Amino acid sequence: MELDAMLREVKVEDAIGLVLAHDLTQIIPGQFKGRLFKKGHVISQEDIPALLSIGKEHIYAMQIAPGFLHEDEAALRMAQAAQGANVELTAPHEGKITLKSTIHGLAKIDKKRIDEVNALDQVIMSTIKTNTVVTPGQALMGTRVIPLLIEEARIDEVQRIALEGAGEQPSLVHVKPFKKLRAGIITTGSEVFKGRIQDKFGPIVREKLAQLGSEVIDQRLAPDDSETIVQEIRRFLHEDHADLILVTGGMSVDPDDRTPGAIKQAGARIVSYGTPMLPGSMLLMGYLGEVPIMGLPGCVMHDPYTSFDVLLPRICAGEPIVRADITELGYGGLYNC
Repeated sequence: MELDAMLREVKVEDAIGLVLAHDLTQIIPGQFKGRLFKKGHVISQEDIPALLSIGKEHIYAMQIAPGFLHEDEAALRMAQAAQGANVELTAPHEGKITLKSTIHGLAKIDKKRIDEVNALDQVIMSTIKTNTVVTPGQALMGTRVIPLLIEEARIDEVQRIALEGAGEQPSLVHVKPFKKLRAGIITTGSEVFKGRIQDKFGPIVREKLAQLGSEVIDQRLAPDDSETIVQEIRRFLHEDHADLILVTGGMSVDPDDRTPGAIKQAGARIVSYGTPMLPGSMLLMGYLGEVPIMGLPGCVMHDPYTSFDVLLPRICAGEPIVRADITELGYGGLYNC
């Protein structure tokens, strides 16, 4: 049905529930001139006095035919279909609904289903990237449709897509809270162990963990000696019951750098030694049972964003890191080089 077939002139008293087909301007001499009502506004009983005050006894309104939705209702249904845990919706504004985080956590966006929705004609879901760290009130997604009125069947299709993948990911958009992890740091290097230079890793790693709601239970120094590093790893694991173990330094290919070998010797299952991201290519990711262990390269000390900053939020949200997660870091993973 064409929109023209839905337009008619009606008395304002009879227009409640109809859609305004054009902007209406209010002029108060010397005080105000501007839009009083926007095209697409759904007229309510409370609007009648204001309409009469600008001389509008009749208006050009849009009758929504069966099988069509107003842009606000369409955007709302799309937003509700996408909404997951720890996400709230705004009121419609100019035909758009915004989905916002209610917590500090990790945004999870189902790209596959979002792409499927956006492949439909005249509907829009615009999101931030998945695995973005978000704060309360931060926007995650905006939903809207292009026309003022849209076929309800199109929105039904959006809802179908949103429900189809619910077994894999419960919603198109949700936010995972961070867990409070107890992390142990082992700083390797004889130059630090013997006091020749001051450790620079500790304060930076502590701050990154604190920003995600986790804490460092202890930081221990170890020389370039594999057995000592292994002992400290096992001590954090078995005596301190750390939730995360971070071994800093000694991650290059220099023969004196013993960290990768010591992590393996401690019994870790290595997910990857090396990541296709710069900076941070020398990072090691592994697990001691269920406890993640990471070997951190020197760039963590001086580069603001490395592979450590990509993986740490996911670990703090309780997500296991697998090889595919490492592989994906290469595409778009060249920073400040």
